Amino acid sequence: MTATATARTPARIRFLPRLGLRPATNEVVARFLDEGLPDRDAAALDAGCGRLSQLMPFRSRIARFAGVDIHAPATPIAWLDEFAVADLCQDRDAFAARSFDLALSSFTVEHFEDPPAAFETIGRWLKPGGWLVLTTVNRAHPFVNAYLSLPPWIGRPLQRFVKATEADAHPLVGACNRPAELRRALDEAGYVQIEIVTTDHLARAWGRRLPAYLIGLLGDLAAHPLPARRSTIVARARRPVMEPSQVQA
Repeated sequence: MTATATARTPARIRFLPRLGLRPATNEVVARFLDEGLPDRDAAALDAGCGRLSQLMPFRSRIARFAGVDIHAPATPIAWLDEFAVADLCQDRDAFAARSFDLALSSFTVEHFEDPPAAFETIGRWLKPGGWLVLTTVNRAHPFVNAYLSLPPWIGRPLQRFVKATEADAHPLVGACNRPAELRRALDEAGYVQIEIVTTDHLARAWGRRLPAYLIGLLGDLAAHPLPARRSTIVARARRPVMEPSQVQA
């Protein structure tokens, strides 16, 4: 993290590593992106992109930077070269097959009606050997499970309270939000070299308001000794360099 970025980070967030709440989710994602992107002329996709992207610091290595989301942004996203409106669970033709070296899906899996179908769609767009890097919430954490299980008339207002903006609040499904479930879905979608890490992210995600931050901090501290129950899943998975039919031939 640069000195400027550190200065912009609230003190209550900078304090979390001192409590042993590390690694941070964004640190794991940054490592996965750095290791998965080619050194130059990369084609990268932000799948479910928002106002910011963790791919932005790697812009010098990206020749084609595309984004896709189920809704068009309210204003054009200046850092993208192209943008497509598509439902990842079904719109397989939004991009040509084998278009990207890497795809990032940041906190979108919990919104997918059909996560395996979305993984297959993204996998179709990845080049052989390309990487999918994703983050999502972990339903094995009791706070997260309670949050995902709320009826919409409670969950939607609560989302608007904990999210940075109302535009970040989308319907929650949580159909594939435990580490074993996620691994199984990625495996069934044809990915290999699947790696899953869990992180403590509630206090960071809810840190904009002090009451939410304190609730998140309590949840992070309670779950930290039990990695399988930490609030957030960070995963990477690779498309096979060779298709199964090629291997058999």
